[in-house]
Amino acid sequence: MNNPRRKELERIANAITELKEQLEILQEEEDEYRDNMPENLQGSERYEKAEAACENLYGAVSSLEEAVDFINESMA
Repeated sequence: MNNPRRKELERIANAITELKEQLEILQEEEDEYRDNMPENLQGSERYEKAEAACENLYGAVSSLEEAVDFINESMA
């Protein structure tokens, strides 16, 4: 791989990492929101939506981590 492509891949990997970190913050906030719901709301539709959001955000973060790993492997 030539240097210009490698530098562009590094730039992309860094951008994805930055977005992943921002997404992790939102994931943590949603986790906290869900975890601090009163007991009488647990099992409610509101709780289930928060739970689904947490799972989806976790999946998104994992996918971004995997994307960065693949980019880094391609540069090796």
